Amino acid sequence: MGSGATERLVNAGDGCRPDVAWSRDPPLKFPSKFDEGGGTQQVFVSLSPTSEGLRGETLIDVGCGPTIYQLLSACEHFQEIIALDYTDQNRRELEKWLKKEQGAFDWRPVVEYVCELEGEREKWAEKEEKLRQKVRQVLKCDVTKANPTDPVSLPPADCVVSTLCLEAACKDLATFRSALRNVGALLKPGGHLVMVTVLRETYYAFNNMVFSCLHLEKNVVEEAVEGAGFDVRFSEVQPCPPGAVCADCEAVLSLVARKRAPISG
Repeated sequence: MGSGATERLVNAGDGCRPDVAWSRDPPLKFPSKFDEGGGTQQVFVSLSPTSEGLRGETLIDVGCGPTIYQLLSACEHFQEIIALDYTDQNRRELEKWLKKEQGAFDWRPVVEYVCELEGEREKWAEKEEKLRQKVRQVLKCDVTKANPTDPVSLPPADCVVSTLCLEAACKDLATFRSALRNVGALLKPGGHLVMVTVLRETYYAFNNMVFSCLHLEKNVVEEAVEGAGFDVRFSEVQPCPPGAVCADCEAVLSLVARKRAPISG
């Protein structure tokens, strides 16, 4: 998968994170730890039982990459999941796991870890099957488009998850703000955005190649989310572990925001 991962990174351009999942997420680093993506787990594990709205019929994952970890807790609270990514290679890798094809990545250690967070480590096999059943579509997306799934139009969802995507898909703050509005259009009024993004990162590296990342601060992200029509309900920053050589990320922001209803005439 190494050469394929390089192709993902080189070919992605703008539209969705090109794909940091292969440079920083569990396929290359687990079982040592969850890395930044664990923020998504913590949001759903700790908030879902008590937070109004973090459950419903449909969840859309924007910039899913070739990974499943960001959906493992979320699948307990939604009936249908739609996974979106810019690159054909990432979508194909995800589909290999969903269809149990030969050569698919073995996510069992990750699934066990999430089940342990939820207090049911022994139910990892049930968790895998539940997620497979709930992912109904895997579609191409481009967050720089007003309709990220064009030419497909999706019904508005109850929740959108975006993990480590927009900061690499967007070349500047104007594009970032526009992408948030585009992603927000996938949600119903009252629906929730769950986002994990890196802060103060300018590059990430993989396979001896270096890729740029939009430098973001917590207040800038929150202001952009508010400007896209959301009310921020939860925001937490955790520092990145020191000594990382594949990126200069300083912190990770986990955020939950509720989409405001349109103001009537």
